[in-house]
Amino acid sequence: MKSKSAMQNVSFLRVEDLLDFLPDDERLMVDVLRELVFESVPDVTERLSFNVPFYKRNKSICFIWPASVLWGKKKTYEGVRFGFAKGYLMVDDIAYLDKGTRKQIYWRDFKELTSNDITILRSYLYQAVLIDEER
Repeated sequence: MKSKSAMQNVSFLRVEDLLDFLPDDERLMVDVLRELVFESVPDVTERLSFNVPFYKRNKSICFIWPASVLWGKKKTYEGVRFGFAKGYLMVDDIAYLDKGTRKQIYWRDFKELTSNDITILRSYLYQAVLIDEER
């Protein structure tokens, strides 16, 4: 672990360090989501940014942010957040993703994952890849 920033409670050098830090429920969910990204996005690369995994091809596609990795002084949600960097360009007719007050990044928070969630996320990842290829 490297030194912490003022906005975060932790600092990791490697994804493995993050995974070792997580409580079991978040770790399991992060493992499933990482596998989904690697299966769905060809030639994806994973890197830590803000101490959580971000995934890119040409540009950033998505990220996985466990609630245990704070931004600020306190936890603002439970579970694991899965976000799309270009969410504003995605078709989300079922209003599956949260937009909050963000202009570009859209996300969904998970306390548990169902097979339906996996199916929807996989289709959104395919869409995100197409957006990445067009840009």
